[in-house]
Amino acid sequence: MADDQPSLPSPYSTGLAGRCPRCGEGKLFEGFLKVRPRCAACGLDYGFADSADGPAVFIMLIAGFAVLGAALYVEIAYEPPIWLHLVIWLPLAVIVCLALLRPMKGLAVSLQYVHKAQEGRLEK
Repeated sequence: MADDQPSLPSPYSTGLAGRCPRCGEGKLFEGFLKVRPRCAACGLDYGFADSADGPAVFIMLIAGFAVLGAALYVEIAYEPPIWLHLVIWLPLAVIVCLALLRPMKGLAVSLQYVHKAQEGRLEK
């Protein structure tokens, strides 16, 4: 049985790379986190894209677990002064969060497109 629709690129590769979820060519973002109005390559309207706070919450949980775990290990093993903890772990937490935020938002938008996620509506 022939399928009329072309196959979509992987939502994981396009989302993590910040590319259009339909064609995989156009850029998804203008700036750091602002989603473009539409794809420059295929014209897909990104009006459906509303990742809200989902990516930020997941990143805070992941980064918090990793950075806090490392900080606790260093505290127990070496007992450094508090100022050294602040110098090491605060910048590391910020860097990890910022490094993961854009790919995770792109992934959320891409998965919304693939799964046709929409805002909840009440049927009459």
